[in-house]
Amino acid sequence: MFSHLRMYGFSLIELMIVVSIIGILAMIAAPSYQHYTQRARFAEVISIADSFKTAVSLALQQGASSAELTHGKYGIPAEPKSTQNLASLHVESGVITAISTERAGNATYVLKPSAEGSVWTISGSCLKSGFCNA
Repeated sequence: MFSHLRMYGFSLIELMIVVSIIGILAMIAAPSYQHYTQRARFAEVISIADSFKTAVSLALQQGASSAELTHGKYGIPAEPKSTQNLASLHVESGVITAISTERAGNATYVLKPSAEGSVWTISGSCLKSGFCNA
């Protein structure tokens, strides 16, 4: 009598399987997303440090002694104000040390110039975190 009726749609089990698969994918993606956002925020720290890097390089190439290179001398800008991503940036003897905020991963970014200012060595906890490249 009811042989011509067909059931359309999904069963409850099928819907539960789909929801659980979406949940598993979300759990896997969330940590990666957090790392990518912190890395993007840390890019601001690198960008701010680049202007100081240029100033230190120019000073070294013009004959300034690295021991004299600090904020406000030889065209090196004053210490920048902290931002949402940059906690502090300091130049001492030509070495630039930038520290990010917790929002950007609490990482340090240290740039050390060669004697002529053309080659820079990168160190700090940003390397281990994967926020900066060596």
